[in-house]
Amino acid sequence: MDQYIGKLLDNRYEILERIGVGGMAVVYKARCHRLNRLVAVKILKEELAQDAEFRRRFHDESQAVAMLSHPNIVAVYDVSRSSELDYIVMELIDGITLKQYMQKKGGKLSWREALHFITQIMKALSHAHGRGIIHRDIKPHNMMVLRDGSLKVADFGIARLTSAAQATLTQEALGSVHYISPEQARGSHIDARSDLYSAGVVLYEMITGRLPYEGDSPVAVAIQHINSIPLSPREIDPEIPEALEAITMKAMASDVNQRYISADAMLADLEEFRKNPSINFDYTSADLLAGDGDEPTQVLGANTPHSVKQQPAHGRSGEEGPGQPVPDRRRRSQSLRQDDDFDYDEEDGRREGSRLPVLLAIGAIIVFLIGIGVFLWVSVFSGMLHGGTEPGYRVPNLTGMTVEAARGQEDVVAAQFIITPEAETVANNLPAGQIVSQSPDSGLNAAAGSTITVTISGGPTGDPLAGTKMPDLKNQDKRSAISVLKGLGFDEESIAIVEENSDEYTKDYIMDQTPAAGEDLEQVEQVTLVVSLGPKVEQVSVISFLDMTEEAARNTAESMKLTVGAVDEAYDPKIAAGRICYQSIQPNTSVDEGTTILFHVSLGPDPAATPEPGVTPTPGSEPGPSPSPSPTPDQVSPVYRTYTVHLPDDGRETVTVVIVVGDTEVYRNVVNTQLMVVNAPILGDGVQEVKVYIDDVLTVTDTVDFGS
Repeated sequence: MDQYIGKLLDNRYEILERIGVGGMAVVYKARCHRLNRLVAVKILKEELAQDAEFRRRFHDESQAVAMLSHPNIVAVYDVSRSSELDYIVMELIDGITLKQYMQKKGGKLSWREALHFITQIMKALSHAHGRGIIHRDIKPHNMMVLRDGSLKVADFGIARLTSAAQATLTQEALGSVHYISPEQARGSHIDARSDLYSAGVVLYEMITGRLPYEGDSPVAVAIQHINSIPLSPREIDPEIPEALEAITMKAMASDVNQRYISADAMLADLEEFRKNPSINFDYTSADLLAGDGDEPTQVLGANTPHSVKQQPAHGRSGEEGPGQPVPDRRRRSQSLRQDDDFDYDEEDGRREGSRLPVLLAIGAIIVFLIGIGVFLWVSVFSGMLHGGTEPGYRVPNLTGMTVEAARGQEDVVAAQFIITPEAETVANNLPAGQIVSQSPDSGLNAAAGSTITVTISGGPTGDPLAGTKMPDLKNQDKRSAISVLKGLGFDEESIAIVEENSDEYTKDYIMDQTPAAGEDLEQVEQVTLVVSLGPKVEQVSVISFLDMTEEAARNTAESMKLTVGAVDEAYDPKIAAGRICYQSIQPNTSVDEGTTILFHVSLGPDPAATPEPGVTPTPGSEPGPSPSPSPTPDQVSPVYRTYTVHLPDDGRETVTVVIVVGDTEVYRNVVNTQLMVVNAPILGDGVQEVKVYIDDVLTVTDTVDFGS
């Protein structure tokens, strides 16, 4: 059994099960006792914990992703670093990878659906790049599609801060070969535009149903990225809009200077295309090819033997001198020519002195192949948030459940498994209707949407409960335990629930039972289950943090055992710059310890706003022009509104409420459903789309006019 399963880390995170293994870490499903939510915990592998370089890389990852807070990026909640254990606590995603989603759709998406996903990807990259972080491994396997259709970019595990030293292909080959940028393949310096290239490949794959380059080996694919031109999307599917093809090919330009300058620039074109699919951009695929004056591609760096011929970046074959036309953009993917690589003399077999360049070339190729080997090791074993390679869903144990209960089981729903009973039942001591066996067995991995075939008990031949023993229900969740008891013939009136606080047992899990496990149930009329309420959580009365410095507000909140979330900036005419002008929880509100509070720091008055009447100019200032007209909608300062959220009445004691205005999360709080409603302060400007998530499920989409 895994050494961590069942353990409580830092007296807060209870490890429930392993859900994936990566190159550096093991990923577990866990429950946060403080906030009563499921999370993913990524623990550095024990054998690597003593290695200084691996620990550095692990904490580089922590440093990078902890800086990110965006609806389209998998969130990091906590980072722990000690001499004994290193781990990261992340958002647990209920969804499948974009790659799995594409496979379920037959490999190809409609261009409208592709536009929906690529827009979210670019928003995530815009946020990350704005904070100096390059992902370096953008691919569909690292993107999670949630049930509401939203997308989150995951696995910044090989991200590096822009200021960090850049690695070459042969040193630390990162990124996956089918999505790798030309500069990554060369081992050249990379920047944010490398992510844009990989995103372009993802978009290409979504709209065409195929990858731009295929090959017999990773080396062949990498060389094509450097030296070839892919088929244009419309050659594969003429129904693809020309403008979307242009966006795709511009993102995938071999010459980094021909690509979009930023994620925001690409987003702007995507938005223009969304508004008008018939728009004609002022560039074509042919415009994005490198010119004839470009230097030949140096795949292996500056010391590549000169006797090995290199092809221009746009994949021309043969010798082309100045003045020759650029090849047709419809040319299929071309690899380097092999027949001209070395100079031969017809009379004596080899030109004098050619042996050394040949040997050097062979040596260089060997070095390149070693680099690709390193690349594959990292690529295969880097691991996503759900860990490992596909299939990535563990088959749960369904024995003792009814088919109905099995179909509602949490892991079954998450993986979209199909439960199919055998046509005939079998005689068994289990009560009639319960699952006796299953195929595939529990503990194995299976792809999303796989079928689990189950055998159903027809019950024992005599008295239904004769010889039936009380099952061990301890450490099972309440819902599953009740399902098991109902399968044994007990109704709701014969199942008594007693709730108690516990530091040992997770909330809603069984602490004790009567009768005890193994006792005969033949004469039992009532079963009592003792259910955990989780640790007793103390309440905190929130104070006003307004007009405090950010440091003072953070220190005060943490001393009150509140968790400080994202800190944004906003213009405020009444609060001095550098001081808190907004808090997500109203003063005098009682909340649980550990509740997250968000702050905004004032930037002072909006310089674009119209001065208030009667403001006296600063002495010595020169007379200015007449008062400016009222600000345009783009110049309006953010304002606060109170937004009412109706809480669910479905038995949940607490829920996490998240409000997103536009693309910015402005409110996050764990609230008691007994309040029935929450009046949340939100910040925005103009007319904005407002989305409300309750326990990560989109429940409300609204439009709010912050100017009214």
